[in-house]
Amino acid sequence: MLCRQCEETVAGTGCVKKGVCGKTEELAASQDLLVGTLIELAASGARGAEVDEAIVDGLFMTLSNTNFDKARIDAEAEKGRALIGKDAVIRCGDILSLDADADLRSLKELLLFGMKGMAAYYHHAAILGGSDESVTGFLRKGMASLAKDLSADELVALNLECGSVGATCLALLDRMNTDAYGVPEVTTVGTGVRKNPGILITGHDLKDLEQLLEQTQGTGVDVYTHGEMLPANAYPAFKRYPNLVGNYGGAWYKQKEEFESFNGPIIATTNCVLIPRDSYKDRLFTTGTAGVEGVKHIEERDGRKDFSEVISLARRCPAPAAIDDASLTIGFGHAQVLALADRIVDAVKSGAIKRFVVMAGCDGREKGREYYTKFAQSLPGDTVILTAGCAKYRYNRLNLGDIGGIPRVIDAGQCNDCYSLVVIANALSEAFGTDLNGLPLSFNISWYEQKAVLVLLTLLSLGVKDIMLGPRLPGFVTPGILDVLAKNFGIRPNSSVREDMAILHIE
Repeated sequence: MLCRQCEETVAGTGCVKKGVCGKTEELAASQDLLVGTLIELAASGARGAEVDEAIVDGLFMTLSNTNFDKARIDAEAEKGRALIGKDAVIRCGDILSLDADADLRSLKELLLFGMKGMAAYYHHAAILGGSDESVTGFLRKGMASLAKDLSADELVALNLECGSVGATCLALLDRMNTDAYGVPEVTTVGTGVRKNPGILITGHDLKDLEQLLEQTQGTGVDVYTHGEMLPANAYPAFKRYPNLVGNYGGAWYKQKEEFESFNGPIIATTNCVLIPRDSYKDRLFTTGTAGVEGVKHIEERDGRKDFSEVISLARRCPAPAAIDDASLTIGFGHAQVLALADRIVDAVKSGAIKRFVVMAGCDGREKGREYYTKFAQSLPGDTVILTAGCAKYRYNRLNLGDIGGIPRVIDAGQCNDCYSLVVIANALSEAFGTDLNGLPLSFNISWYEQKAVLVLLTLLSLGVKDIMLGPRLPGFVTPGILDVLAKNFGIRPNSSVREDMAILHIE
């Protein structure tokens, strides 16, 4: 076992006995075999909806903290082998053995992890009816390339192409979400609790939330969002449900304590689920690509998921225990921010806003991530934070105020809503007649898993430079590749708040 696809990997070099996430060596081997199967499937030249679905969902299932059910991983690999044909020989179970050259391995891992992120986002678009052959075509091409002898230049080009196609994928998901649920509105969301029994929904899947809200109407059961589901409260389609009552808890890594105190059942819809404590294991349900061995999984049948068992359990459980009672302002997707464009441009021209700082990405459990809270607190009052993803939980409860009615924390939504930040930045560059790198805009991004890798590749493909990345650099990036990224794109690790503010030109 050698797994180094997430930020928390042991010693920053790789988990070799058991994953920090809790996955066993046996599960890691099954995931490697699944990835190898998908490489061979792509290389076989097979085409069609079944092939694309197998690659997309199979990659998603191997994302960090998504599926801990070995039987389901093995079944997915078997499905891939069946699509290849009865004589399929899987030669690529361990992708780390494909190249003896460490830099070439590093570039292939960067590409693979970017494609895992792309697959996750495409999955969400696909279940809402979205499709784009340029995305699925690249996934087939990119996966097939992992079995080839390619030069460093060829692999760099593929990584940048991954980022470019990633922008297309994120735009597709943005369109599918807003077509289905409306344009997010600026919304204040409470984090307190009511006296009714409740169901907590976590992950990223908005269609699962829609079906849950439909089925809980009139049952006396409240629904709370958790983690990356917080932005769902800003969509007009969900606001019409009176039993969607707010958000409970914070980022994914706190779930063991928060799920315990919630008292009712929890539905994990995608990645960002942890192996549960016994105290709430019988209240945890998974669905979609998520899975945990020994936890009830809700399958989709004829386009519908039946949450009746979850609702029945909720009605027998006590109401959630309060953990805080804050108010969070969300819903600043690109449509809302562009509606304020004239005010924002005027504020920049007048000097009221001196700089924007993109502090998007992932949160994690290490104590060192307190850096991001301290960084936000230390920003001068003329600086605006642009955020998306669960990184915001490090500072979205801070009272940072506003600048002439423009909030100093502009929360665009889920990690996939980093697309909104790109749209906003492009609009600002057009307004000021400069490219992205000429704007009063700095990037201090935190990462944890593979969706963040895709977002990083997307930014690089757009020509964004001087990105600060933390809390530590990816363990799969070799010194040689890091040197290339530093020289060509100005990527650097963060250090101390004071030093980094100087580097990012924040006065």
